[in-house]
Amino acid sequence: MNSMYGRNILNLTELSKEEILSIIKLAIEIKAKPEAYRGILAGKIIAMIFEKNSTRTRVSFEAGIIQLGGQAIILDSKNTQMGRGEPIKDTANVMSSYVDAIMIRTFSDQMVTELAEASSIPVINGLTDDHHPCQILADFQTIYEQKGQLEGIKLAYIGDGNNMAHSFLIGGSLVGMDITIATPKGYEPKAEIVTLAKENAKVSGSKIEILTDPEQAAKNADVLVTDVWASMGDESEQKERAEIFKSFQVNNRLTAQAKKDYLFLHCLPAHRGEEVTTDIIDGIHSAIYQEAANRLHAQKALMVKVMAKL
Repeated sequence: MNSMYGRNILNLTELSKEEILSIIKLAIEIKAKPEAYRGILAGKIIAMIFEKNSTRTRVSFEAGIIQLGGQAIILDSKNTQMGRGEPIKDTANVMSSYVDAIMIRTFSDQMVTELAEASSIPVINGLTDDHHPCQILADFQTIYEQKGQLEGIKLAYIGDGNNMAHSFLIGGSLVGMDITIATPKGYEPKAEIVTLAKENAKVSGSKIEILTDPEQAAKNADVLVTDVWASMGDESEQKERAEIFKSFQVNNRLTAQAKKDYLFLHCLPAHRGEEVTTDIIDGIHSAIYQEAANRLHAQKALMVKVMAKL
């Protein structure tokens, strides 16, 4: 039986290097031969719970489960009993008897952990304040397609030490990718995530660096990544952050430090002219639309792994 069947995917720590690579390789296969996987999840239902707004997560998961032969039920948490304070364990137990998996996109990591602990079906984190595992799988697929490997690749993430930074640290350290994070002082990734990544790196051989100099971080990078300076929930800090982060913009001066064939990634939505200049995000090194498209394929592979016995 598929060893990942029934597994929760909350922050990538549930996966080994080999399992991450198996998801990526399956995603590439599904992308090349989608018809071969139509119907593999026939009769399966995934419930999708949203507390945060979504474009790519909602459409890619819903389209993905339909293309695999299953169905999705979309729930806005405000319109469920969760929105009226029903205990998470009650929701988890009830949903487990109705559907085959749950995808949740919310603020609190604690809520997702409690949901997973009480559920007897797989729970997939579609995004939380501290983690974005599905985006990282799509990003890794894109890097693998472009560079032919993950191990030994240097990825420099420039900007806020947010959920994307955390997930790159965890995922990269598991697969042997060198991860350098550059943030302004006070905006570093959480210390416990950095510690976890450095522990993983001892096994995988990757290098983990946390810097405050974006140009130093970008030196000899194979991949440059950024994200919005104010994540969902931090919008009130937008003006203040624009001033603090202005030297962290991905522009021609910064990209000159990277390898000549560097790849630029951004999970979108993007603010052109803020965290990245238009000529970079829309330039020849950018793979943002391939990256966004790969959300569909990476998540189809993930759903197959956790929802199909095979």
